[in-house]
Amino acid sequence: MTSCQPTKKQGGNSDQGRKDMFYRTAESVSPKHPDKLCDQISDAILDAYFEKDPDARVAAEVCGGHGVVFVTGEITSTTDVDIPAIVKRIAGDGVEVHTKIVKQSPEIAQGVDTGGAGDQGIMIGYACDETPELLPREVVLSRRLNQYIFEKYPYDGKTQVTIAPDGTIDSIVASFQNVSKDELEKMVREFITKNNLNGKLELHINPAGDWNQGGFDADTGLTGRKLIVDNYGPRVAIGGGCYSGKDPSKVDRSAAYMARRIAVDYLRKRKAHEVLVRLAYAIGYAEPLEKTVIIDGKPEQIEGYDLTPRGIIKYLDLKRPIYEATARYGHYGEGFDWDK
Repeated sequence: MTSCQPTKKQGGNSDQGRKDMFYRTAESVSPKHPDKLCDQISDAILDAYFEKDPDARVAAEVCGGHGVVFVTGEITSTTDVDIPAIVKRIAGDGVEVHTKIVKQSPEIAQGVDTGGAGDQGIMIGYACDETPELLPREVVLSRRLNQYIFEKYPYDGKTQVTIAPDGTIDSIVASFQNVSKDELEKMVREFITKNNLNGKLELHINPAGDWNQGGFDADTGLTGRKLIVDNYGPRVAIGGGCYSGKDPSKVDRSAAYMARRIAVDYLRKRKAHEVLVRLAYAIGYAEPLEKTVIIDGKPEQIEGYDLTPRGIIKYLDLKRPIYEATARYGHYGEGFDWDK
């Protein structure tokens, strides 16, 4: 497990002692959460197409719950994929699957075919020196706690961590299916000890009571409904749409990944504390309309990168079946190529 302690590895100040610190909270949801099930199905469909057809155009949306999963979207490909089999692998054999897939709109395709962006939008990249993952500490803590619990209890669940202004932990929330409050609290305290966490440490464990019905049995899910969990936590703004189920011609996925890579590069190169990247595109137009990097509060123009959709796809090698893993815990800080 990666250390959850603050780090000064990039040369900036950690959370400890920062005068501008305020209460900061982030949550994480397990891969069995209904929204995350939908994200994984969407990206597993994309991966299945990319295994046979790297030039497939895919936009797959999923809604599921209570024994039924609906898959709809626009897909243009030279191959066919067994979508119901993918759904059942992730959601369980007992679900009923309905699909409605059509080809990509020719009016959208004509702009993408010439190398233009698949949509308009603003994409945000971010990196900071608070953790080895180059993510906000509250995001890392909530995610690592979730993963720690999920290893033993691979069910629906949520975690949440609040950091106090002095950098210590104010409170922790953990709510997981199929585990008693006592056992869950024991695991949370083990996590606290292993990571040398200190502070007020107010614990809220299964605060609504123990529960055994989760996932699609308890609630409906939808692709793209955990945007803040997928990105950098609530401290950092987001600009584009969701990622899951979209091939990289959609810049709200590919350009967001590139923005993260640029943020990481500038953080290391400038030995900065915090870097924010903004990229903006127009549908059918290849070059970004904005390419700003903000380094410790000082903006400048990004230089030295091919930021066209084709350039990004080539640089990050994005026409590969790599996406289902991104839909589990977040698209950043998990060792993907755009994190390095």
